[in-house]
Formats: sequence, structure tokens, C-alpha cells
Amino acid sequence: MAQTTEARPSTPQPSRTPRFHRAWSVAAVTFVTVIGAAGFASLPGLLIEPLHEEFAWSRGTIGFAVSVNLALYGLTAPFAAALMDRFGIRRVVAVALSVIALGSLLTVWMTAAWQLVLFWGILVGLGSGSMALAFAATVTNRWFAARRGLVTGILTAAGASGQLVFLPLLSWLVEDHGWRPAAVTVALTALAVVPFVWLLLRDHPADVGLAPYGGEYAPKPAPVTGAARRAVTVLFEAARTGPFWLLAGAFAICGASTNGLVKTHFVPAAHDHGMPVTAAAGLLAVIGVFDVAGTIASGWLTDRFSPRRLLAVYYALRGVSLLFLPMLLAPSVQPPMLFFVVFYGLDWVATVPPTIALCREHYGDDSAIVFGWVLASHQVGAAAVAFAGGVARDVFGSYDVVWYAAGALCAAAALMSLVIRRPGAPEGRPLTA
Repeated sequence: MAQTTEARPSTPQPSRTPRFHRAWSVAAVTFVTVIGAAGFASLPGLLIEPLHEEFAWSRGTIGFAVSVNLALYGLTAPFAAALMDRFGIRRVVAVALSVIALGSLLTVWMTAAWQLVLFWGILVGLGSGSMALAFAATVTNRWFAARRGLVTGILTAAGASGQLVFLPLLSWLVEDHGWRPAAVTVALTALAVVPFVWLLLRDHPADVGLAPYGGEYAPKPAPVTGAARRAVTVLFEAARTGPFWLLAGAFAICGASTNGLVKTHFVPAAHDHGMPVTAAAGLLAVIGVFDVAGTIASGWLTDRFSPRRLLAVYYALRGVSLLFLPMLLAPSVQPPMLFFVVFYGLDWVATVPPTIALCREHYGDDSAIVFGWVLASHQVGAAAVAFAGGVARDVFGSYDVVWYAAGALCAAAALMSLVIRRPGAPEGRPLTA
């Protein structure tokens, strides 16, 4: 109690609740920031064929660079969440965006495969990991006590919105002007977001004398030292519990079947069947349209229904759609392919809000860091399939075996999700009032 009394004078509690809560402004800035950072994530699938043609690098080699990017994206996330507790959200995010811009820009001058791994794999991977979904989870946990599922869905959908904005532009640049102008565009976009983050984002409601939306005022906690040690300590504590391994395992399959497979290999796979690159990239952009709707709807559903049951449904439906995909690829876009795009788009990252909700239920104040480690498993799964997909294409001459394997893995993820139990709450009870 004494600690609370000491902290209050510097950040006094407001006498009344504002009509428009500042939390929504912070969420809006976060949304725009993730959209800006999402531009780089749209590029790897468009680079496979141009880099293969220009440098004669194998698809497995290019896929390895993408896999390093995806793995670091995940492995950096829990440390970034801890760094945000130590140095503040906006400092970490501003530096991360700058690193993304640097890595993307340096690829313009690369001449060897190891440089692709260094610039795109390591630099962009580290920067993007600090901009991962742990960022959205941290903002949601600090600024919202109510409507957390909805806000999580909206912020998660920002990545899909970025894909929607950038994919058509980047595919046009790659097709008509080469891959280098596309890389420069990504770098400039990441840099353009930095001023918005620095000027408009705030680390904690107490910084502006507010309570979290739907909650009670609390003073801003002191900076947490030992960010790396805390991230590792939280991992070891969570690893002693069953829900962590079930969440991590299912989310690894989630990453394998989305970022690792569809986002990285859908465009070259469609191109193998004679579809123009711009048309295939356009389909991915349409997936992004429905991803926004599906993720926001998933956040709304997560506030009202059992998140483990939602996850089981999402994974099962995704697996079915992937099993049908090899039969739908053709030189032109046919109605069955449009149905797949809509169906798969609604399910793309709908898994994120219920996964974050389950982390919050089981791990409380450490949930953002725990989710960072769960996200690391997501990206390790994505990295494995980004590499394996390229190797499979080199060996078998097609991606069919990878689509079928991903569909089977999604069925396993659905079963893993059903095994997770909610602590101290009967089935079907809403998470929030």
C-alpha cells in the first residue's frame, strides 16, 4: 500500500472519466504502426522468383533466408516484451522500425546469398520481432481492462491491413520495375511510421493521468530491470505447465500453415500453375481483406465464448481448406479459388485473440511475455515450413506434399486446443462481463 501512495503524486488520478478515452487513440497509433511495419512481411513471397532468376540461387537457399527472418521474428518477441517493460513501448518500437528500414534498404546492394540472410534474415528479423504481436498484447494489457478481445482482434488485423495495402503495390513494383524498388518502398514506409510512434504513443495510462479503459486507476510501475533474465525466467516458469506446451505446439502449426506456407509460397506455387504473379499477389491481398473481418470477429467472439473451443474450430477449418488447395490452383482465377480465398482469409490469424486470452487466463501479469514465447514457437514453425517448402519444390517439382502435410498438422492443432482447460471457470463462461 505504501508503494502505491508514493507513486500517486507524480501521476494524479483524474477527477472524472473522459468522454473519449485516450486508450482508443493509443490503439489507433498501434494499428497504424503495425500496418506500416507489415509492408516488409508482404515482400518475401514476391522475391523468390526474381532472386532465383537474377542470382540463380535455389529456392531452398532463398527459403532459408526467409526462415531465419521468421525464426528471429518469433525468438525476439519475448525479449522485446520485457524490453518494453524496461525502456518503454515507444522507444523499443521506434528502434525496431529503424532496424527494419536499414535491413530492407541494404538488400538493394547485395550480391551474395549470405547477404540476403544477414540483411533480410537477421536485421529485418530482429526488427520485426520487436514489432511482433507481443507489442499488441502489451498495449492491450496496459491500456484496456474491458474489450480486450475486441482490441486484440483489431490490432492483430492491422497486419492483414498492411498486407492489403502493400501487396498490390509491391507486386506491381516487382513485376514492372524489379525487386529493388519494392525493397526501398518497404524501408521508406517503416521510417515514415517512426515519427507517429514517437509523438503519439504513450507507454502507460498513468503517463497521462488516466485509468485503463474499463478499469481502475493504477500508478505506473517502475521500470523492470534485467529484461533478458526476466524473459528467460518467465519461460522456465511457464514451461513447467501443460497449457504452455499445448499453446506453443498449436501455435507452431498455426505459423507453419500461414506465414511459413501460404504467405511465403502461395505466389510461387500459383505461378507454377501459370498464374501471373500480380494475380496471385492480388489473391493474397484479398485474403488480407477477409482476414481483417475474421480477426475482429474472432476478438468479439473471444470476449463471449470459450477460447479453446474457438481455436479447435479455427484449426479444423483451416486444415480442410489447405487439403483442397492443390486442386484449385490454375492459370486463371476460378470461382472455387475465390471461395478458398474468402474462407481461408477469415481464418488466417483468427487464432491470435483466443491464444492471447488463454495466455492471460493462465499467466496473468506475465502473459505478454509468455505470449511472446508462444509466438516464438509460431515463427519457428513458420521458419521450418518456409525452408521445407522451398526444398520440397526443388526436390518434387511442386508444393503439393507441403499443402497436404499442413492440412494434417492443423487437425493435430485442433485436438491440442481442446485439451487446454480453463483455470477456475466453468465451460462456456464469458471472459468479460
